[in-house]
Amino acid sequence: MRSRTDKKIFSSEQARQPTNKKIFGFSRNVFFLGLTSLFTDISTEMIYPLIPIFLTTILGAPVAIVGLVEGIAESTASILKVFSGWLSDRLRGRKKLTVIGYGLAALGKPILALSFVWWEVLIARFVDRSGKGVRTSPRDALIADSTRKEEYGRSFGLHRGMDTLGAAFGPLFAFAVLPLLHNNFRVYFSLAIIPASIGVAVLALFVKEKARTIKPTSIKLSLKPFNRSFKLFLLVVLVFTIGNSSDAFLILRARNVGITIGLIPLVYFVFSMIYAVAATPIGSLSDRIGRKTVIIAGYLIFSLVYLGFALVKSPFAVWLLFAAYGLYYAFTEGIFKAFTADIVPANLRGTAYGFLNLALGIALLPASLIAGFLWDKINPSAPFFFGSVISLLALILFILLIPGDGRKRLPHEIEGLPEADI
Repeated sequence: MRSRTDKKIFSSEQARQPTNKKIFGFSRNVFFLGLTSLFTDISTEMIYPLIPIFLTTILGAPVAIVGLVEGIAESTASILKVFSGWLSDRLRGRKKLTVIGYGLAALGKPILALSFVWWEVLIARFVDRSGKGVRTSPRDALIADSTRKEEYGRSFGLHRGMDTLGAAFGPLFAFAVLPLLHNNFRVYFSLAIIPASIGVAVLALFVKEKARTIKPTSIKLSLKPFNRSFKLFLLVVLVFTIGNSSDAFLILRARNVGITIGLIPLVYFVFSMIYAVAATPIGSLSDRIGRKTVIIAGYLIFSLVYLGFALVKSPFAVWLLFAAYGLYYAFTEGIFKAFTADIVPANLRGTAYGFLNLALGIALLPASLIAGFLWDKINPSAPFFFGSVISLLALILFILLIPGDGRKRLPHEIEGLPEADI
């Protein structure tokens, strides 16, 4: 039987659940946010795999510049995710920030098309990733707000799957269209504004947000209200990210091993399709067996994949490694967000996702700089040996420091739960 406290918690949680009709068994908001991400990722990923090639081949920049550009861009996004998540909690609104973020991402595409030196590419990536920084935490909180607790893994899995389906179509589009444009990168980059604009329109027209009642003065940008499990989880993620450099290095490694420029988009397509297909079922699996088991498997897959990239000699093996890398993403990215939703109070979700995204990205600048240095000063295998070892360290810390999967925590164990909810 439920205690009175449990009943109040349950009633409060039910009151926060969405009442709108579902699409394919999912909340309308979750579905349309997934559709927005699908179109946006078509736009982003039809050009992202080509940026390292564009920088090093067309503009003549060294590999270290690739690490610098991607590190600055992604770290900027990570910092902004903290503030945007906190602001969405404080303003009691997520949608407006999400629309602004997707709009900035659309603006970055024509800037890239007009780039003729490497620092202009940096500006384009900065604008694009700033948009990601503004939108990601409010969007993730909006997904959690629109989902029943027992379906967090499934909903985040669907979103990551649709997002990655767009990421799969993007490189495929590059493979089909770029040769027709005689490899004119700038003309091709300018086409990316079309799907990006469609994504913004879907978000603005179809995603609805219910009014929230939390007072804005009660929300502070601090880790203090969060429980010990969440703080330790952030520490593990931060350690792991030191060895997880930009995916641009995987693309350069594929090129280094012998994959032709024309096949690079198809290699990335394989990675994205595996991720897209696996994300929803693995998210549902985490709802049944627990997040911790799934995350452990994801870290182990990453370590083995990076070891494979360090040792790879055959172009054929690169295809297999990119497929396995897609599984790593399916086992971790959406699951991290579901795990966070399990262990933090609802009124602090935006801030929590901000800190999670900060941990995921703030170390990306030093990680990418380290990878670029190891590539240039030692050999192309060195960054991947380093990443494999660091991921094993993070795996050990995760097993030792995180006591459970978060789903079975009792209400009174969740520090920072607002008085109105207990």
